[in-house]
Amino acid sequence: MSARTNTGASDAVRRLTRWAEDFPEPGVSFADLTPVFADPVAFRAVVHELSTAAPDADTIASVDARGFLLGGGVGLTLGAGVLAVRKSGKLPPPVLSESYQLEYGASTLEIPADAIDLSGRRVLVVDDVLATGGTLEATARLVESAGAQVVAVCVVLEIAALGGRRRLEKYPLSSVLTV
Repeated sequence: MSARTNTGASDAVRRLTRWAEDFPEPGVSFADLTPVFADPVAFRAVVHELSTAAPDADTIASVDARGFLLGGGVGLTLGAGVLAVRKSGKLPPPVLSESYQLEYGASTLEIPADAIDLSGRRVLVVDDVLATGGTLEATARLVESAGAQVVAVCVVLEIAALGGRRRLEKYPLSSVLTV
């Protein structure tokens, strides 16, 4: 079910999101949340709302790159550590990796293989937008492969028509705003 307890956050996301048609390629409608992050009241409300998704999480897995902004705020709010889930080639080896399909291509995500012990950690996965669900599903699989338990997934904006929620049915999933 979608989290909509903070109408200030959802109203701010609705009001401030900039939509870019045919970006990054024809047929894709890109939700730019940069204006939401730049507004201090909106950003604070969004981080607060995301933090309610799993208040007992001890690690926040934040997805490259906009998820980093959110994950840092949620981690500070919850007193949790933050795991940066990086795009391929951004971390020195050894890494754990997970490849997946995007709505407009393919990609690979990575985390350190031996620098961070995730065994038994309770992880909240945080990202900006849920579209087809490939990125978030790959992130969850990646942190689980490292021995962590994904306790919830949360996003700022969910694009319901793209059906990403179906790929994440095994996790509690919340969004600040669903369009």
